[in-house]
Order: sequence, then C-alpha cells, then structure tokens
Amino acid sequence: MMAEAGVYIHVPFCAGACDYCDFYSIPVTPTDKRLDQYVDQLLKDLEASLIAEGISRVPTVYIGGGTPSALGAARLDRLLEGVGDLLPEAPGVREFTLEANPESVDEALLRVCRRVTRLSLGVQSFHEPSRRAVHRVGEGSLLPERLKMAADIFGDALSLDLMTGLPFQSETILLKDIEKALSYKPGHVSLYALTLEEGTPLAAGTHTLPEPEEADRLWIAGRDALETAGLTQYEVSNFSRPGKQSAHNIRYWRMENWLGLGPGGSGTLINDETGTGRRLTVKADLDAWLSCNTGDQEEYLDQPTLIQESLLMGFRYLKGPDRRLFEKRFHRPPESLIPQTLHRWEARGLLQKEPLALTKEGLLFLNTFLAEAFRELEGTN
Repeated sequence: MMAEAGVYIHVPFCAGACDYCDFYSIPVTPTDKRLDQYVDQLLKDLEASLIAEGISRVPTVYIGGGTPSALGAARLDRLLEGVGDLLPEAPGVREFTLEANPESVDEALLRVCRRVTRLSLGVQSFHEPSRRAVHRVGEGSLLPERLKMAADIFGDALSLDLMTGLPFQSETILLKDIEKALSYKPGHVSLYALTLEEGTPLAAGTHTLPEPEEADRLWIAGRDALETAGLTQYEVSNFSRPGKQSAHNIRYWRMENWLGLGPGGSGTLINDETGTGRRLTVKADLDAWLSCNTGDQEEYLDQPTLIQESLLMGFRYLKGPDRRLFEKRFHRPPESLIPQTLHRWEARGLLQKEPLALTKEGLLFLNTFLAEAFRELEGTN
C-alpha cells in the first residue's frame, strides 16, 4: 500500500503554443466542449487512482500544463473544488500550486485561485520583441496590471517564471526583466535557460539565438541578480525566499512518490523495500483519454534504473540526493557507487561532501557530472 504521494494534474489546453514548448497542449477556444469533459474525467481518474494505489496522504498538489487557466474561471473552480473534496484529509497546510498565464489573471480567476496556496505565473519576459519572436501568448503590456492583482492577493506565495537565452535578449534586458519581476515581491522565481527541444518551431531555426557561451553568461548574470536580491538558489533553475521553496518539486528531486493525471501526465511510485518502482504515464491523446481508451503505459523501474534516476534528480538539488532515502532503498550510500567521479569533482572544487552535493558552480556543469557518474555506474569509466 502506498501511503503517501503528491499529485500532478496535467491540463492539456492552451490559448496558443509558444515556439519553445514541447509539453503536450492543444489550442482551444472557451466554447470547446472538451473543456467540461476534461474536468469530469479528471475527477473520475483522481478518485480511481487514489483508491487503486492506496494513497492515504497527499501533501502536495500541482496543477500545470498546458495552461490550467485556459479552462476558464467556472471550470477551474469546479476542478479545484472537486480535487479538494477527493483528497484525504491532511495534517497542517497542504501545498496546492496552480500554474496560469499572467495575462489570464482577472478578478474572476483570482476569486477561484483563493482555493490554492501557491500561484505560479509564466512571465518568461517583459520584453515585447522577445515575446513576439517565440509567439508568447498574451500582450506584455498587460503584465504590470495582472501581476499586481496577483501579488496583492498571494503576496510571497506568488512564483514567477523567467527565461534566458531568448531572441533579442541582452544582459541589460534580462536584468530589467528580473528587476520588474522582483518589484512584485514573489517568494519564488524560476529562471530557465531556453533549450531547443526537437520538433518545436524554435528548433527549426526561425530566429537567431544567443551563442551558447553568451546564453550561459546571461543565465549566470540572472542567477547573480536574484541572489543579490535575497532569493537563494536551491535547485538548478529555482530560487526562493526562506520557506518558499516548491515542496511539490522537491518531491521530484528527492524521488518521492507522485501520481500523474490527465493526458500527458506522468507519475512515479517507488517500493522502498525493493528499491524498484513503477512509472505510470498517461498517453498524450486527449480524445482517446476522454473515451477511456488511452492505452496508458506502465514502466517497471528496476534497481539500477532507479539508482540512476535518483542520482540524476538528486544532484539537481542544491542539497544533493536525499541520503536517508537513498540508503533505505538501496542499502548503500551514493559515495559507494561513484567514488571516482565524486573524488575528481571534489578535487576541482565543484562538489562538497556534507551534504553530498554539487556546489553552485558545479551545478553549471551538471550534465557533464552526470555523464561521468553514469559511465562509472556502468563500469565504463
């Protein structure tokens, strides 16, 4: 019986697709009948999954997408109320996060959002040429008014997403973006480096992007500006004020259980006794999902696979892999598995031993570190 799991709900709707996005999403209009059908089916799936997996405690809920606010205020209210009614009672305050496009924030939506404890808004940039270049939905001119409305209600429970490496973005423009974002006093900021995902319009080369070295320099400048302003980096792309880290995302980095619901959603459930797990993925096909004919995938995670994933996720986190969980599941510490890699990175000053984690500078080379660690795991180092 799985006693505890977070819940991730994927809302696969958007007003339009940004050129860099590779998440499963479908452009819809407010009159699309599938919006109501989605809410009905999602609540059925949530109830069935909680029972089937024996979940008696849900400490975190994260509703993302897509764009959850594309459901509209009335449907979103019904979804949030239904989710709240289905979840088992939780001691203390459950973290309940909702993503939204800031341009969709109005009085009706904010009344609905009072049901959640945390609001995450995808600003990406205030710079209109950069926004237009990647077909970012919404007018940048609306951002100040909408962000103020959200900040007035959520205070430091507000999280804002920003992006570096966009077309037409310079260090001056990025730092102005950060200054504007921080003027709303968010408790949390995610600073994502733009990546070219295969199959997206941006990857087709329709715009000139900063060279890799310049893109890296931009992100570092953004990191330094956020930390100077009092937000501490606690993961590769995430910064927060004290006590405002995303508890739900920390579950991912610690490899704790979570359910994934909605078309395109994915969850992971782990058996601590055997050090193995299951990955449950809902096929990214809305119409098939609505007809209950998705052919959802279940992947068995053997111990070597789960060890690798625990290192991959754990070293994203500034505190490193959770030692207690790691030893409970695998009956050995991480140091025993990749001692040579750890020694080399410590000697370079890019890794610390207590807690076992990459330094902030080491995080800049996370992919290289993981490649070395995995070669050592596989005995090819």
